[in-house]
Amino acid sequence: MATCRQVQDYVKKTHGYTVKTCWIAHVKEICGLKPRKAWNRKDPKIRENPCPPAKIEPIKQAFRHFGMI
Repeated sequence: MATCRQVQDYVKKTHGYTVKTCWIAHVKEICGLKPRKAWNRKDPKIRENPCPPAKIEPIKQAFRHFGMI
């Protein structure tokens, strides 16, 4: 499984912007992958910074590139 840094670097190289790690974790949940529990997350049931809909597909594309989905 690719690290968040690898996913961020891939999206930056292919789409020109950096994605947040919380967005990557959100898309992992959407795809059925199990993200790690963030040490600074206040409530595990509430996502304060969900991934914007326009950024979901580039992150999924990175997951496909690394063979995660």
